[in-house]
Amino acid sequence: MESEYHIRLKEPPAEERLQEHGPERLKTSELLAVIIRTGSGQATAVQVAEQLLKKYDGNLKRIREETSQQLGKGVKGLTPVKAAQIKASIELGRRMASYYEEKYQISAPADVARLMMSSMRDLKQEVLYVLCLDTKHNVIKRRQIFEGSLNASIIHPREVFRFAIEEAAAAILLVHNHPSGDPAPSKEDIRATKELIAAGNHIQIPVLDHIIIGDGVYTSLKEEGAI
Repeated sequence: MESEYHIRLKEPPAEERLQEHGPERLKTSELLAVIIRTGSGQATAVQVAEQLLKKYDGNLKRIREETSQQLGKGVKGLTPVKAAQIKASIELGRRMASYYEEKYQISAPADVARLMMSSMRDLKQEVLYVLCLDTKHNVIKRRQIFEGSLNASIIHPREVFRFAIEEAAAAILLVHNHPSGDPAPSKEDIRATKELIAAGNHIQIPVLDHIIIGDGVYTSLKEEGAI
C-alpha cells in the first residue's frame, strides 16, 4: 500500500490547479507553492510552503514582516531566492490593497474596522493611523502617524493635520489599536481625541470618529458617546 506521503506527491502541481480552478480556490499553501515553484529532495513545493506556514503559525503578516534571510531558516527547500520571491509577492498584494482602498467608502465604524482590523489586531505596540477622506467619505490615503501609548501631551496635531492638508482631505478618521485586545477607550484616548477634534474644527478638517481596534472587536468613540 502506498503511504500518504507518496500519494500526496502524485497530486497535480499547484500551478495546474490554479489554471484549472483559479487562484480563489487554492489554499494558502498552494498559492505559496506557485511562487516557490519547486521543492527540494523528497518535499514538494506545497510541502515546503506548509513548513513555512507552520513556522509562522499560518500568520501571513508575520511572514511579511520577516526578513528574507530569516524566512528560510529551518525550512528545507526555501532558498534565499525563493524567500525573496515570497516577500516580493506579498508586497505586491499589499500595494494592490492600497490601490483599492482609495475607492473604499466609509459609511459606518464597521467599515473602518473591516479595512483596518487585519493589519492592526496583532500589533504588539499601539499605533495611530489617520485616514483621509474626500467629500463622499471615500478613503484617499491612510498613514501611520504615531507609535506608542496615545497621550495628548505627545500627540502633535500638526503631524496629524499636515498629512490631512497634504492630501486635501475633507475630513479624517483616527484609528489606533490596543495590543491587549480590549478596545475600551482610556481616559487619555478620549482626552487626546477631543484635542484633535478641536484642532480639526479650527482648520475646518473635522475628525469624524476615532476607532479603537482590539482582537477581532472594535470601539467607536462616537458611537459610545465619548466624543
